[in-house]
Amino acid sequence: MIVFVGSVFSPYYRLGLRYDAVDPENHCAFNVVLFGEGGKRWTMTERGRGSLERSPEAIRIGPSRAFYEGDRLVLEVEERSTPFFRKVKGRIEITPDRLYETAYALDAGGRHRWRPVSPSCRIKVDFDAPGLSWTGRAYWDTNEGERPVDADFQSWQWSRAILDDGPVVFYDVVDRGGCTWPLALRFDPSGAVEDLAPPPMRRAPLTGWRMERPYRSEAAPGPGTIATVEDTPFYARSLVRQHLFGREVTAVHESLSVGRFASPIVQAMLPWRMPRRP
Repeated sequence: MIVFVGSVFSPYYRLGLRYDAVDPENHCAFNVVLFGEGGKRWTMTERGRGSLERSPEAIRIGPSRAFYEGDRLVLEVEERSTPFFRKVKGRIEITPDRLYETAYALDAGGRHRWRPVSPSCRIKVDFDAPGLSWTGRAYWDTNEGERPVDADFQSWQWSRAILDDGPVVFYDVVDRGGCTWPLALRFDPSGAVEDLAPPPMRRAPLTGWRMERPYRSEAAPGPGTIATVEDTPFYARSLVRQHLFGREVTAVHESLSVGRFASPIVQAMLPWRMPRRP
């Protein structure tokens, strides 16, 4: 789930930037993707500034909202999925194990910043539509940028795995000039953040859309170690088996091709998955 103010993947936002300065608050969305026995449901309806309310404690975009309740972040979702407009309604409660304050620059100019708010959280999910509920572990971060992603990036690879002594996150960004900006971090439960020497980059099989998805691992796992959760022309989300500190762990991994995202063909496809309700 992603809450967007200035939807970075919005074709409407991108089109407006070609002609004039665009108000990011006029391009907001609750992006929710559910997987399970009831089938996949995807929502990313874009809404205008009249549907946005926000304060330091809460944000509302259309009928969905997120707010703090004690030490928890609560998200109440009421959306319609595409392409079949099925209802997606439920409540998510996220309780962080620990909050981390540091934000990391993702480019040389510091125009794009990433803050891993809580790389390991407890989560409780309870949905009426579709009917499902579970508890487990979660990840919470934020990103902010002063320019479109295709102005500064070619691609990025990100992964997060939970180890006994704290979650590990790898973030590998390739800028427009071909330079790589690697981040390799372990988040100690005490609150310390350790910089790691990034392990070698390995190659997972291509996705159905022929997306590459390199990832960090000390050893190259054998075949059958990848589960593809999301497969699109420019973005893939996967489960990857990594070897870290001599242990085998399962990580969530995402791969983004900014060049593919910016292509006219993909831009023409996006409104089918991202309808706009200004």
